[in-house]
Formats: sequence, structure tokens, C-alpha cells
Amino acid sequence: MEEQNKEKKMKEDNKCTDKQCPFHGYLKLRGRSFKGYVVSKFPRRVAIEFERITYIPKFERHMKKKTRIHARLPDCMKQDIELGDYIEVRECRPLSKIIHFCVFKKIRSAEGTEVNKNGEKK
Repeated sequence: MEEQNKEKKMKEDNKCTDKQCPFHGYLKLRGRSFKGYVVSKFPRRVAIEFERITYIPKFERHMKKKTRIHARLPDCMKQDIELGDYIEVRECRPLSKIIHFCVFKKIRSAEGTEVNKNGEKK
């Protein structure tokens, strides 16, 4: 319910012409969501990276692995997202060969400052 209110507010605040924007276009977000750090930024996508722990039965130990995901960067969020930011991405339909996720929100900036519900730094 709270997420729907956020989406409505973002639609009213920002007039985005991007058709593949989850807030202003027709792209539907469903399925899994991940949080990670932006490691590279391109004109219409970002690559995020996060660590996960896997268990190796043969050695009876745990190991850290890094996962890299490419996500669509909507036009309305291009100015907000920078390298090193901690963001959340959500799954969507396949947009290209490697892009199956879309940026949903920015959690923390690269300097470590928190971002509130309105997208402003605290």
C-alpha cells in the first residue's frame, strides 16, 4: 500500500517521457529485488554488485561470492544515481540480453548519507 502511494507521488512530481520507466511508463516490476552498490554507470543502465554467502559441502565451509546485475536506469533517476550509491533493483520482464532488472530506489549515497522517502538527503 505504501509503495503504491510512493509511485503515485513520483508520477505527479516528475514528468518523465521514458516508456520503460516503472513510475511513468508501462514497465511492471515483479518478482525478486536486490540491494547493492553501483559499480558502473552507462547512459541507460547501471551495474550493481553485492556479496552473498554460499556453503561448500565438500569442505564444510562458507564462501563469499559477488554477484553483478545489470539494471535499467530510468530517465527520471539519471541525475540521482552515481557510482558507489547503494540502490535497490527489482525484477521486470527481459529488456535485453543482460537487463532483467530496473532501478527502484536509492537507499544511500556514495558519501554515506541516508536518503529519505522524498529522495532528499538527510
